[in-house]
Amino acid sequence: MHPIPAVPPYRVVGLETVGSTNAVALDHAHKGDAGQLWVVAGRQTGGRGRRGRPWASEPGNLYASLLLIDPADPARLGQLPLVCALALADAVDRMCGTHRLVRLKWPNDLLVDGAKISGILLEAAVVGEGRRAVACGFGLNISHHPELADYAAADLAGLGYRVTPEIGFGALAESVSRQLDRWRHEEFSGILTDWLSRAQGIGMPIRVRLSQDELHGTFVGLDEEGRLLLRGADGSMTTISAGDVFF
Repeated sequence: MHPIPAVPPYRVVGLETVGSTNAVALDHAHKGDAGQLWVVAGRQTGGRGRRGRPWASEPGNLYASLLLIDPADPARLGQLPLVCALALADAVDRMCGTHRLVRLKWPNDLLVDGAKISGILLEAAVVGEGRRAVACGFGLNISHHPELADYAAADLAGLGYRVTPEIGFGALAESVSRQLDRWRHEEFSGILTDWLSRAQGIGMPIRVRLSQDELHGTFVGLDEEGRLLLRGADGSMTTISAGDVFF
């Protein structure tokens, strides 16, 4: 992997092969790191997605995690997946020279023509002196994509865009920095509006797979905290904080 330049005020650690960039980031937190640290790898041997699912991580794609320490009041951390998704969507446009190439599937998947091109996984841990560490992990299919059981998948090269992981990371780091600044200093409503402008499936029938159940209904939109609003066949409204959406 080519050297990765620092992106002030963030620091960058570039590694050839790791188990998981999120795991490395959280290990830094447990050792007292102050945060604002990017961990970037050329390959992951133990990459994972939501609910512990494996994430294919061969060379040629982008694998990066940002370590944040106490990024916001705990009550606001549920907004962070949407912030990260919007940042990656903007970064894809920057690295590809496109305008609104991707759509967003709640809470943080990026789709091109219905095919998934990325994975975002946020993991939190309480570390020394009660600090809350959050690892924001990004995986972007640049050169190739896995065959997924539940979703169609795609990669930027297959879509005709020539991007390197290094160029991709530069665009991601700049976009994440900008969106985090917005999140910290402005009302969340602006980010929510931007996310909804890219949303896939509003007004469509969907099913939402929860840890122990599956719900069916119409995707109405999001509430003011970014939770999914699902209208059932009987007209009842359900607010969902976490789940996998299928169209």
